[in-house]
Amino acid sequence: MTTYIVRRLIQGVFILMIITTVSFGLTRLSSDPMAQYTLGRISAEDRARIRKNLGLDQPLPVQYFKWLNLAARGDFGYSITNRQPVSELIMQRLPQTLVLMVTAEVVIIALSALLGIYSAIKQYSLFDNVLTGLSFVGFSLPIFFIALTLMFIFAVQFKVWGLPYLPTGADVWDFKEPYELIRHLVLPVASLAIIQVAGYTRYLRSSMLEVLSQDYIRTARAKGLVEQAVVVRHALRNAALPLVTLIGLDAPTLLAGAIVTETVYSWPGMGRLFWQQAGRGDYPTVMAILLIVATAVVVFQIITDVAYTLIDPRIRLS
Repeated sequence: MTTYIVRRLIQGVFILMIITTVSFGLTRLSSDPMAQYTLGRISAEDRARIRKNLGLDQPLPVQYFKWLNLAARGDFGYSITNRQPVSELIMQRLPQTLVLMVTAEVVIIALSALLGIYSAIKQYSLFDNVLTGLSFVGFSLPIFFIALTLMFIFAVQFKVWGLPYLPTGADVWDFKEPYELIRHLVLPVASLAIIQVAGYTRYLRSSMLEVLSQDYIRTARAKGLVEQAVVVRHALRNAALPLVTLIGLDAPTLLAGAIVTETVYSWPGMGRLFWQQAGRGDYPTVMAILLIVATAVVVFQIITDVAYTLIDPRIRLS
């Protein structure tokens, strides 16, 4: 196991090198960070001085390796647009993203497990057919459409109808009561959950149906085990592997945030920060977020592989 993890970490380092090289090149070539300094505001001499202070006058490979050297030590430099350390800028937004994404992930996993298991047990029932149809609808709709629809119904129309409505934004992270935080979480969490639950439920249902038809499940029932023990202890543990894979792939979004959802609902998290700074050509902030997410992908993939052995002892990593 240790040898496997070390080998995967070494592979991860090479993957991160490739990702950062491509991302740095594309980020720097797509926009000029000096574009915000218009000629009408400062002189050409001042622009040249700022460009030199930011290191933008050096060749692109030199800029990349200087950035990589600092990033490897946890120094992501200064934000070009916000004039503050990138690490501070990220830490200001990270708690908001974690609150949103962890809440959404808990809701998604809980609902997916309940609906997927029950749908498999009640195969071809009215509940199963309705859930299948809703899953395909939810999985097919784009996230921005879901977010705007929920906002229109539960924020705009409910307010027009005189019903208790839900807030649509949280630009200022200053909640006096937990109730206010929950109210602001409902719509963005629901937007994220609809698509994810639709996909997770289908995967878990298919996996459960395959497991429930196995001989050892029939043997467990023949021994007189109650149905709940058969489903939870024997079937779910073996059927959960595809779900573990999906959760492992989605886990890095806990740090990255949801760009569309956070933007639509004005949620002051990492996703919205990435979108804002990418539009401003703030490559130090963009690269820092990309590196954090890429590192999280590598780490969570290793964690997912190790989790396989805990769920199913028949799986061995070498």
